[in-house]
Amino acid sequence: MKDITDRIAATDRGRVRGITQGGAVSFRGIPYAASPVGELRFAPPRPHRGWTDVRQAAQAGPAVPQAPSRLERVMGPRVPDWNEDGSLTVNVHAPLRAFDDNTARPVLVWWHGGGFTSGSGGWDWYDGGRLAALGDFVVVTANYRVGPLGYLYLPEIGAANLGPQDQAAVLDWVRDNIASFGGDPGRVTVGGQSAGAYSALSLALDPRTSGLVHRVLLQSGPFGLDPQDPQHAAENAQAYLRLLDVPGGADAGKALRALPAEQLLSAYGRLAGQLARPGNAAPPMYPVLGGPGVPRDLPRALTDGALEGKALLIGTTRDEATAFTAFDPHIQNLTYDGALEILSGQLGERAHDVYRRHAARLEQPTPARVFTAVQTDELFRDGSLRIADHHAAGGNATYVYEFDHEPAEDEHALGATHCGELPFFFNTFDAYPDSPMLGRPTDAAQALGRTFATAVAEFVTTGSVHDWLPYAPATAARVRHFG
Repeated sequence: MKDITDRIAATDRGRVRGITQGGAVSFRGIPYAASPVGELRFAPPRPHRGWTDVRQAAQAGPAVPQAPSRLERVMGPRVPDWNEDGSLTVNVHAPLRAFDDNTARPVLVWWHGGGFTSGSGGWDWYDGGRLAALGDFVVVTANYRVGPLGYLYLPEIGAANLGPQDQAAVLDWVRDNIASFGGDPGRVTVGGQSAGAYSALSLALDPRTSGLVHRVLLQSGPFGLDPQDPQHAAENAQAYLRLLDVPGGADAGKALRALPAEQLLSAYGRLAGQLARPGNAAPPMYPVLGGPGVPRDLPRALTDGALEGKALLIGTTRDEATAFTAFDPHIQNLTYDGALEILSGQLGERAHDVYRRHAARLEQPTPARVFTAVQTDELFRDGSLRIADHHAAGGNATYVYEFDHEPAEDEHALGATHCGELPFFFNTFDAYPDSPMLGRPTDAAQALGRTFATAVAEFVTTGSVHDWLPYAPATAARVRHFG
């Protein structure tokens, strides 16, 4: 029997002491890799040297270096809590009863979103304790490097898809250690939201990590965004070096490692401003095709059968793109001609037909609302449905949802926006006190959260949901609506 008094768990680097909160034991801030500082900045993750005494794991580690999220006006503000030193950590939330018996439980490894530019698995938004207690499984969240520290593409200095390499190291850590927390390394669901969903799918498809992934949970993945072309990524990297006044070549690594992290973030913000275009949701740096973790593009990987045999739960919110357009005056003031001009740059000859089709299904088809609806489908919904169609056509267990809940008071017309399901999923309503996307959660909202989280929990534990018909290709009636 495990030690329930101190709630101590052993890892391959040392023992950790967790804390009991409600029906779960939480171990926060456990290093899965050495701090990415000094010579390890812009290097693949390296093993942590470990510790000898029992490490207190009551508090999450710091976030990785990052600027404020562009979605703070939607989700609510956060106080910066980043520190490069000590940032590569995992947080493990296990049901309290896992420390009473010897039953190995399923595991959910869940990645935060943030446009590959911000976020932290240790934030209270994503605290997995209540979800672990509800579903009787182990929840793991983690930090991975984002922005220039995670996605700068300079292979000559060792920098290539470092964020995905961090995520792969987390899966290795789970394989080697999760049994000490009551988890079963042979029943791992890898999931995430937004950029985290993109990451989860990449991990499930990559031969390096696919064997560690048994089920897949994809929430609002931007699957309309192709991995970054290596040449384009290299051009952005050179533009970034110029902003920092750092010469290219092998010496760039030494110079970049000597700069303060704040300076790296500032230059990244300036680069984002230079590259910004209306309607373009892509950050300056994100996963690069052919780099570690992304060996193939999505259509080819699916065609090659890389996802076969893994149960899939995938979905979107109804109004994803309002998170990116509701507070943008350039979008809100669009004319018909202006909207078509932007859409023609994105969609080519399809733009007019796509605009008319979306306008026809809206009650008040202003150019801004039509443009936003198009972005929702092009960036999020259509790609998710293509993945679901392909997976279900192959006879694989597939479940598709749409989250339709919108706040009762919605002065910004966000509707059921991007990230809107997160408080419901984790039952962390209290972590969003100033969130326009949530508003004031009612009893009905709390009940909806339990329904949604219970359905996902059943998928994580069994690979199916008993009261939810599996998806059939191109069958809208099989999409389950939560709202």
